[in-house]
Amino acid sequence: MGDFGSNIVLQRPPGTEEAIRKIHNLDKPGRLEEAINILHDWIQKQHHLTKKDFSKDYLEKTLISCKGSVEKAKKQIDRLCTFKTLMPRFFTCTDAKDLAYVSENAWMIPLPKLTPNFYRILLIKFRIKHLTAETIMDYFRYTVVVSEYLKANDYVNGFIIVDDYRETNLLDVITKMNPVDLQQYMSILMEGYGARIKGVHMLSDSKAVELIIKLMKQFVSEKIAKRMHVQKSLEDLHKYVPKDILPIEYGGSERSIVQIHDELVDAISSKKHVEYMEMMNKACTDESKRVAAKFNEEYLGMAGSFRNMSVD
Repeated sequence: MGDFGSNIVLQRPPGTEEAIRKIHNLDKPGRLEEAINILHDWIQKQHHLTKKDFSKDYLEKTLISCKGSVEKAKKQIDRLCTFKTLMPRFFTCTDAKDLAYVSENAWMIPLPKLTPNFYRILLIKFRIKHLTAETIMDYFRYTVVVSEYLKANDYVNGFIIVDDYRETNLLDVITKMNPVDLQQYMSILMEGYGARIKGVHMLSDSKAVELIIKLMKQFVSEKIAKRMHVQKSLEDLHKYVPKDILPIEYGGSERSIVQIHDELVDAISSKKHVEYMEMMNKACTDESKRVAAKFNEEYLGMAGSFRNMSVD
């Protein structure tokens, strides 16, 4: 397997892939290739999966997000394809520019540099003044496009989330958020795209942030709940996130968050990625070909039962 390289949006130091493979015991000669082949062969036998030609790179990144477990990788692929069939309203966007009003005011931005332990910082910031339930759903759709880009182009050990709520009316978010939509969205990101969360840092001095935490804890495992922290200032945030990774607006030495955001939007709006989104949104399931008993075991009551989130 070759080096995946870097780009201006997602930078990685040389040797990142080899180091992460070693962390997950995929560095032994032939081990990774064997796991990919097993996963590929399994996909060919799943009659309900409509896409059979996932790339080796995609399968490798799925294995990495599952800590090298082939069985967990099988479940992740099946879940994402199933989500696209059962919850299609999250997967209607292929070109991020179609949701420009969202991307300009509600950000989910992967910062360019990795942490020393190969985690990617995801900076989330809401600047929308008049929030509605449909705006939130459009934000979910937009971040699915970002997630598909990350799955295709990044190679990381997991994610550290920084939620910047300093310009956000948190009570407005809480009252406009549909809990079922939020739960399904989180399942898509964490179980479908395999986003392993190392930590969540909420930047806010508002007491209402505790209500956000209470809401989020309803839908995550106890392990992730314990990784949620409130930082009241940038100085507090710097204790957990290296300053050289953060944009200048956050007291760091990285280029402006506006520039990073614009570069991301250009990347996810490119002809190449739009065509990739169109292809991947069709990677769903034909439920008439799935074994009914297996479906009931995995997905019955899906809207209210997903609590097994992926963690380190």
